[in-house]
Amino acid sequence: MIDRPSRDLDEDSSATSWPGRESTDGPEQGRDGPQMPDVTAPDDGSAHSDTRRHAAARRPNGAGSLLRETVIILVSAIVLSLLVKTFLVQAFFIPSQSMHDTLIEDDRILVSKLTPGPFDLRRGDIVVFKDPGGWLPSGTVPDPGPVRGAINNVLTFIGLYPADANEHLVKRLIGLPGDHVTAEAGGPVVVNGEPLDEPYLAAGVAPSDIAFDVTVPDNGIWVMGDNRSRSSDSRYNQGKPGGGSVPIDNVVGTAFVTVWPIERMGLLRNPTSTFADVPDQP
Repeated sequence: MIDRPSRDLDEDSSATSWPGRESTDGPEQGRDGPQMPDVTAPDDGSAHSDTRRHAAARRPNGAGSLLRETVIILVSAIVLSLLVKTFLVQAFFIPSQSMHDTLIEDDRILVSKLTPGPFDLRRGDIVVFKDPGGWLPSGTVPDPGPVRGAINNVLTFIGLYPADANEHLVKRLIGLPGDHVTAEAGGPVVVNGEPLDEPYLAAGVAPSDIAFDVTVPDNGIWVMGDNRSRSSDSRYNQGKPGGGSVPIDNVVGTAFVTVWPIERMGLLRNPTSTFADVPDQP
């Protein structure tokens, strides 16, 4: 018997393929038979590299993207502020002492523009209205200069700066259309025959320093300041168009909160009890 070299046995056995056994040198095989080798071209990463390069080319640079996002945010904020100021809320600041002690100089207030509108005006409301004509003396507000004035006008227009009293006044609504409002000098104000107890008046002031007797016209309101001795209100403008009444169309809205300064922040509530016993227009 001739022995073959072990080298020949090793070579023959390496070429034998046993069921269920995988060869590390050939294509992958399974129970169902050998699988065809993958004939797809080898992936050397070039396709992924091209994709990444195209994505990078489409992606804007950091500075340009930041600038675009900043512009979008600013424009959105301006549009939103303009919409809010036009339809919902507008800020004003108080330049005079006519509404002491409810409102004092430099108070910032927010005014709801839903009244008049979806909501009706009520006696006792603090209303902001455009000057009906001649109520405000010229030069009430110092001239800020052309540049600052232009900036303030733009910011006020879009609602980012509170409007001043150059065109508006702030008073308390005392009489609605058709109301009969009277007073004797030093005596209480009387609406439709009912004398008013007015807890919001400035300390030490009389309800009215002058006598008057008016019937509020249709589409008008009668307004008076809380600091009656320092308020140029309906009483002192009876000789002007409207007979001292303010057209409802001139009303911007009703003040509902003081927002600045911080120590004076608070709601401006309607004193409903003051007018609770006032009857309807005669």
